[in-house]
Amino acid sequence: MVSDERPSPEGPATFREVFAQSEYRAVFAASTLTWIGDYVAKAAVTLLVYRETQSVALSAAAFAVSYLPWLVGGPLLATIAERHRYRQVMVVCDLVRMALMLLVAIPGMPVPVILALLFATTLANPPSQAARSALLPLILPGDRLVLGLSVNASVGQAAQVVGYLLGAAVATVNPTAALLMNAGAFALSAALVRLGVGDRPPAMASEHRSHLLRETAAGFRMVFYTPVLRAIAILVFSAMLFSIVPEGLAAAWANEHAGESMDPGLAQAVIMAATPVGFILGGLLIGRTVAPARRLLLLRPLAVVAPLSLVPALLDPPPVVVALLAATCGFAVAGMLPVANGLFVQALPDGFRARAFGVMATGVQVIQGAAVLVTGLLSERFPIPIVVGVWSAAGVVLMSLVALRWPDQQTVTASIEAARANSGHAPPRRRPTTPPEAGHLGPGRPRHPVT
Repeated sequence: MVSDERPSPEGPATFREVFAQSEYRAVFAASTLTWIGDYVAKAAVTLLVYRETQSVALSAAAFAVSYLPWLVGGPLLATIAERHRYRQVMVVCDLVRMALMLLVAIPGMPVPVILALLFATTLANPPSQAARSALLPLILPGDRLVLGLSVNASVGQAAQVVGYLLGAAVATVNPTAALLMNAGAFALSAALVRLGVGDRPPAMASEHRSHLLRETAAGFRMVFYTPVLRAIAILVFSAMLFSIVPEGLAAAWANEHAGESMDPGLAQAVIMAATPVGFILGGLLIGRTVAPARRLLLLRPLAVVAPLSLVPALLDPPPVVVALLAATCGFAVAGMLPVANGLFVQALPDGFRARAFGVMATGVQVIQGAAVLVTGLLSERFPIPIVVGVWSAAGVVLMSLVALRWPDQQTVTASIEAARANSGHAPPRRRPTTPPEAGHLGPGRPRHPVT
């Protein structure tokens, strides 16, 4: 249940306050390990498959297979996390992924088997991530939750850069070693969660279960039939439509427009890294230095600034300027997403967080892929700067409409209070068993992210 403690109007939470929570430290360390390990494995597997087959298509398939579970059954798999103890779900998923990655690492494994094992490995991602997302509000109260989400999002972006670089470096010498690193990361993650996180009862008691499909459908209804949750979902999905475009078109953009001033490979790297760097800076700076009440006021302006920052792409600037535009967009998106995520979680009744995460995460995956696909197809017929500039201008119009239709504070507050009341009417829960250092947290103390 969401804590009654409200964000302080005087100032934002501090990093010290967030990391003082021992359970958050355990979840944060486990998440960082698995993020880096996953990106190391992606780099290693794509190289391994390419070496085995000399096929770009199969190598790309090995990379893309990690997104399939979200597309074919993300919400359904995330619903599983609601039925079981969050700690149990996270530990079991880590151990399953560890075992499957050890199988992938066996030398001489046929490529079709590698792809099948990778798909099976990634089936554990939705329930694991949903459980982690639903657990955070029980660990971090008030504004600490928003700052914790900013930290997670920023570190996730940094882990992508580190993981790809480390994975490429190790895999070039020994792909098997990189895969074993990922398996080891899952083992450490399982140990950290098992020893550092309290054992809370399932969010959904056995007597309240129905059919898994019916429970998943209830998650969709909760998100899209609740006005405040629907407004947040539209905001997040709209932001994903354009913020991913510079990264998705970076390779073609760099090779077509780098010119003599910059090597195309370097230009691609600069453009691709710009959005994550901007996201890291925006999440940490706004999350730490801007008071909670002011962050709420900035949400709508930042929603419009994000696509607006990419409109100057129409002028066909050099890659360094493109990177600055992409970084600005990432900064704005990172400034608004944790606030929207925090509101989203508070407006969710207890027992729906994991399912709602599955709905949102699947939507984000689909929309990002569709945005890159559509802009890529348009770029086959029109210059990339024109495509990105016009696409972003349309984003300004869309986000302006979203901002204008954003619910007022009274509606948001009423939705949060209703969610708290509904959570309060849930069946009584046993007090969680907490690890030695987390005894001060107690039950019911408070959110992922919805993205």
